[in-house]
Amino acid sequence: MLEFVVELFSDYTARTILLGAASLGVVSGVVGSYAVLRKQSLVGDVMSHAALPGIVLAFIIVGVKEQLPIFIGAALSAILAVFLINLVTENSRVKTDSAMGMALSVFFGLGLVLLTYAQRIPDANQAGLDKFLFGQAEALVEKDVLVIGLTGFFALLVVGLFWKEFKLLCFDPDFGGTMGFSMKSMDMLVTAVIVSAIVIGLQTVGVVLMSSMLIAPAVAARQWTGSMGLMIVLAAFIAVISGVTGVALSAGLENVPTGPAVIVCVSVIAFFSILFSPNGFFILKFKDAKSRREIKKDYVLKTLHDLALEHDDPSYAHSERLLALGSEKGFNVKKSLWELQTAGHVESVGEDNWRLTQSGIREVRKLSPLERNR
Repeated sequence: MLEFVVELFSDYTARTILLGAASLGVVSGVVGSYAVLRKQSLVGDVMSHAALPGIVLAFIIVGVKEQLPIFIGAALSAILAVFLINLVTENSRVKTDSAMGMALSVFFGLGLVLLTYAQRIPDANQAGLDKFLFGQAEALVEKDVLVIGLTGFFALLVVGLFWKEFKLLCFDPDFGGTMGFSMKSMDMLVTAVIVSAIVIGLQTVGVVLMSSMLIAPAVAARQWTGSMGLMIVLAAFIAVISGVTGVALSAGLENVPTGPAVIVCVSVIAFFSILFSPNGFFILKFKDAKSRREIKKDYVLKTLHDLALEHDDPSYAHSERLLALGSEKGFNVKKSLWELQTAGHVESVGEDNWRLTQSGIREVRKLSPLERNR
């Protein structure tokens, strides 16, 4: 294992891919958090898919797969998609989610048509253009990593400079407007930052999978904390870990592409967080089941106590069958009695009769304010 890690970091290609994936992870984790907090996760999906026609058009116009023209084309195409979504929703009865779905389909479909056309051009320059669909991290060179790092740095700088304004945009844009901030400008700035993250991720994970790189780390982080600052830091950390792990898996296993491997890793972390975090599915189910058990035990205690008071004897015994009368369907009275017996609150008298112990009587008085003064 140690030898593999040493070999991974000593190899130029692997080290370059690691740096690229880690840099992308930091940016996508931070930027994607804003999309999740604003409940606009689909925006990232739309923009990443909408980048495809811009990529292909840039290639058709320039004639070579130069990084700068392709990045500019992808950014303009993604921004155009967002502009059209806003235009449609503001001037028609079409809702935002419907407009996003239409934009995603139209732009991605157009991108595939243009890609098919470009691949039929009698020129060798278009070879590998389809790699932008799912990324080709193996082709990253030092210059690419430098571009990713610089673009990511400026994106993070914008986030840092407008931290307060972006926070208002996420949680209370109306209040932000009353304070004199232009929420429309902040919205455009957040969009630009998301676009920059998508653009630098094109070579690593591609237009199809980039939305997952934006959203999954933030979704995972959201399950573990309610603090915005901590969530953003945690999302960046999760994205970096996923990127490094994905690169390691790709290097260690034969014929495993890096981009999809990274997405699988971050998706596994996201699903684990959804299921097992303190606010996750299984923990909430466990807490809910525990709460239901406590409610049922309290019901049995109170019922035993109320019935006993009719005989002016708090420890008067009653049958299990009588306790079951009036309870909800499927209520296992015997199970609740066993749990109460284990806790020392009730005791069995005869074959089918139960009564409160002194501990049980004290417990009932804790539950009922009226009984505390008795």
